[in-house]
Amino acid sequence: MNIHEYQGKEILKKYGVKIGEGIMAETPEAAAEAAKKLGEMTGCKVWAVKAQIHAGGRGKGKIVGTEYRGVMIAKSLDEVKTKASQILGGTLVTIQTGPEGKKVNKIYVGADVYYPGASQPKELYMSILLDRATGHDVIIASTEGGMDIEEVAHSTPDKIFKEWIDPRVGIQGFQARKIAFKLGLTGAAHKDMVVFVTKLYKAYKESDASMFEINPVLKTSDDQILAVDAKVSLDDNAMYRQPDLYAYRDVTEEDPLEVEAGESNLNYVKLDGNVGCMVNGAGLAMATMDVIKISGGEPANFLDVGGGANAKTVEAGFRIILKDPNVKAILINIFGGIVRCDRVANGVVEAYKAIGDIKVPIIVRLQGTNAEEGAKIINDSGLKVKSAVVLKDAARLVKEAIEK
Repeated sequence: MNIHEYQGKEILKKYGVKIGEGIMAETPEAAAEAAKKLGEMTGCKVWAVKAQIHAGGRGKGKIVGTEYRGVMIAKSLDEVKTKASQILGGTLVTIQTGPEGKKVNKIYVGADVYYPGASQPKELYMSILLDRATGHDVIIASTEGGMDIEEVAHSTPDKIFKEWIDPRVGIQGFQARKIAFKLGLTGAAHKDMVVFVTKLYKAYKESDASMFEINPVLKTSDDQILAVDAKVSLDDNAMYRQPDLYAYRDVTEEDPLEVEAGESNLNYVKLDGNVGCMVNGAGLAMATMDVIKISGGEPANFLDVGGGANAKTVEAGFRIILKDPNVKAILINIFGGIVRCDRVANGVVEAYKAIGDIKVPIIVRLQGTNAEEGAKIINDSGLKVKSAVVLKDAARLVKEAIEK
């Protein structure tokens, strides 16, 4: 589950990680008030106005139809209000959103942290995630933080280093010091980084996060270490024990069909193809997508109805798939192990009748317990539904459907 920058910073602050102070706003007037409050709190006279969407690359992204960026600097309260109005309500396209972009409903007004001092500010990079190959958490860091970290990874990978953390014991003091040394820090900045990375790892573990990315981590001109940004993803599977964090979910940032599927307890992921698929079991769903590609089509979705497929879940699956205008055919592939094929067939017939006139060809492949009985129910239904027992026949029927 992705969350917004301002929410990620709330988590960091809870664990004592130093952050660049800021306030979320949903209107230009609220943004100006936020800037005024931050000025009173920190003495700053410059603010960053930042779009809040679930995607990175906001600083280089543009609001559709304008030259406005997703992150802009304002040097007066009036300018904060103006820039907030230029961002709010617009569609921001970044390297991570794709060409469709994302609508901006919230902004974050951040206090200036690039103030003058004894030394130059330095932007660093740090992220924490699970390395599945080793079963350990890994901290990835670089001296080259900022907007072009992807280019750094591509062109100068030697400037990025990793430190693996055994989750059974957590981050050790020598590891935190090692990271600070590799980032080239000395004196007060080195000490502050040791504290920063230790608390950051604690926040990552105790919030059940799957990723924390701080870009940039800023060494200020007075040698403080601050999280200027925060891109956080939380583990969906652990949200039952994190009710406060689950409340951060913003469904307006998610695909509407995926949200609808979740409400019906369906596992759905929208893809870009032309053949909708409805399957019971994730492994069978992957095999079904292979069958669709072999037939000359492209899967339009991943949809797992689970082991207890019935008329209600099949109908919900139908309705979701049919909302995708790219779908030219639907392949239902059910293995009758826990659930009987005749029961699923009856569910398909009932769902078809409940929805009404379906113009998209439907192929139902049933295998397993009572597969022949299920196929007979489909064939005798009088509906425009074709049945198959083996995958080869299902692939042929899909091919015929999409070539019409």
